[in-house]
Amino acid sequence: MAQSRTQPRAWQRMLSGRRLDLLDPTPMDIEIEDIAHGLAFVARWNGQTHGDYAYSVAEHSILVEEIFRMLYPNEPIKWQLAALLHDAPEYVIGDMISPVKAAIGPDYGELDDRLTAAIHIRFGLPAKIPATIKKKIKKADKVSAWLEATQIAGFSVEESNKFFGKMDPELVGDLKLHLRPPVETRKAFTARHAALMAEL
Repeated sequence: MAQSRTQPRAWQRMLSGRRLDLLDPTPMDIEIEDIAHGLAFVARWNGQTHGDYAYSVAEHSILVEEIFRMLYPNEPIKWQLAALLHDAPEYVIGDMISPVKAAIGPDYGELDDRLTAAIHIRFGLPAKIPATIKKKIKKADKVSAWLEATQIAGFSVEESNKFFGKMDPELVGDLKLHLRPPVETRKAFTARHAALMAEL
């Protein structure tokens, strides 16, 4: 007699009580509090950073949105929101460093794309943002990565220039990273999201 095979569980229960299906995520199962909480406890750089607290994806996201505004002050609020949410899927799938993403291959990208689309729709953004905006957010993301590399991850300026591009001293000169407890970062992320949503 053949044994019945059960499908492995592909959903995660969130603190809000929502059950998010990773294979088929829907906007209805996404809450900003879950995103903020998850991202505040996910460490960038696999936790290999100086300081008493991990540098979280939530903190990184707040900085990327700030840099995006500095670089592109005339972009609409919705694209500032997209910058804040650019790594939001990592509240479920974690922050994988680039070499790990490369090793996993296209499956990681497909999962990320599905989650991103559901998150964007939940907060009134298009499922896929225009390539020109994505490129601008990526530029802000690289500035943030350069700052993180040089300030807390132990990279020299020369190494950071090689991996993330040479930075304009006027842009990065006054930007300092925040290392604070996850609960404070979670609150700051949620507050910034609320402020942007109020302006849409």
